[in-house]
This record gives sequence, structure tokens and C-alpha cells, in this order.
Amino acid sequence: MTPSASLLAVFAHPDDESLSAGGLLARQAEAGARTAVVTATWAEGTGRAGELAQALRVLGAGEPRLLGYADAGVPDSAPGAARLLDAPLAEAVRRLVAHIRSFRPDAVVTHDALGGLTGHPDHARTHRVTALAVAEAGRPGLHPGTGAPWRPRALYLATHPDSAARALGPRLMRPGRPMHSVPDADVTTALDVRPWFPRKLRAVLAHRSEVRRGALPGRLAALPEEEQRQLIGTEWYIRRAVGGPLR
Repeated sequence: MTPSASLLAVFAHPDDESLSAGGLLARQAEAGARTAVVTATWAEGTGRAGELAQALRVLGAGEPRLLGYADAGVPDSAPGAARLLDAPLAEAVRRLVAHIRSFRPDAVVTHDALGGLTGHPDHARTHRVTALAVAEAGRPGLHPGTGAPWRPRALYLATHPDSAARALGPRLMRPGRPMHSVPDADVTTALDVRPWFPRKLRAVLAHRSEVRRGALPGRLAALPEEEQRQLIGTEWYIRRAVGGPLR
């Protein structure tokens, strides 16, 4: 992906965007490209949505775009709304198609099919919703009322190769948790994001509730800077070609 390419990131939870693609988002924004983030869970007015807004300001990615579903394990993350896992797939896809057609990105980035290193079910569901929305956003007969059709050129899947999972996973994951990674040969892009490390780390730490409860942002916050750079200074992606914009 060239630094000038516009980018729409779609992730399951607040903090996923910063941990998985914060360096890429910061790089694109610094180069003057349009960037935005759609978050599948947590609703406007909740604490984590406020933290997300701060993280996106650090990354230069505009205001939060929320699909409005509840986190699988936190019902009050979107009071009165269905969990992402329980929501009708077609409904979630339609909501995301509207964002793709509105923003008109050159590329979209999301979780890989495994749900990233943790394999979180919300991550895997977000991958499926995004893959379908990217395919359907460019088809004129689908999803009337969501804007003019738009076909991004590529879909990037944030992932970890097996070698990185073996080296870094034990420090990123809680003990005893299974790790989900892909063969090294499947990775098409290993992006060195150390030039944007300070912005990426600030964005990660903006998710203060995750820092306080000792989730990955909190574990990163407790480490020396050099170890932080080792753990989040590279991002890995699998590129899937989609096609060019409709003519």
C-alpha cells in the first residue's frame, strides 16, 4: 500500500485499531492520506468510545465510526443493542457497506480470518462482516439507500506469522491462552512501523480502561521502551486484491 492510499480500518473493539494497525494508520495520515476507523462494538457515550476518540485523534483518523453492537462479553457496551455475534450478518454487512460507500477508501484493513493472535470471536466475526462488505459495496444492485457503489482496490488482513507468534506471543498473550497465527509464507507485507512508534504507543495507551484492567495496553505500559518497540514495532498483513474503483 502506498503512503498516499486512503485507508478505512475496521476492527472489533476499541484498542484493536491501535494495536493491530496503529502504525499503518499513523503512516498514512502523516503522508496526507485520508484515514478512518469503523469499530464494530461499543456504543457512542460509553467510556471506551471516548477513549477510542482520543486514540483516533492521536493517529489522525478522524472521529469514531461505530456499528453499535455489543461486545461479546460486555452487554452494557451497547445498552439495548444485540451482541455483534448475535446480530444478523446481513444487517451488520449493510451498516458497514454504508461506511465504505461514504468514505470511498483505496484500501480496507481488518482482522484476519482467525481473529488475530487471540482468536477472539468478535474479531473473527468482524473479519467476516468486512470481507462481505468489501465484496458487496461495489455491486450496484445490493444495499440500496447506502450510497453509490464503491470497490476498494485491496483488503489487508492484520495477522501474525508463525515465527513472530513464537517469538513475541508469550509476551503478548496471557499464560495458557492459545495463539492463532498463519504460515510465514502467507504474509505479504511486514511493515516496520518504528518511525511511528511514539504515536502508535500513545494511541494504545489512550485506551485507559484497558490499561487499568491489565489487558494488553496495560502490560505494554509496564514494559521498558525497547521491549515495547520489539513487541509492536512491526505490523504484518495479508493482502487480498479486490479490484479498482467502478468506472
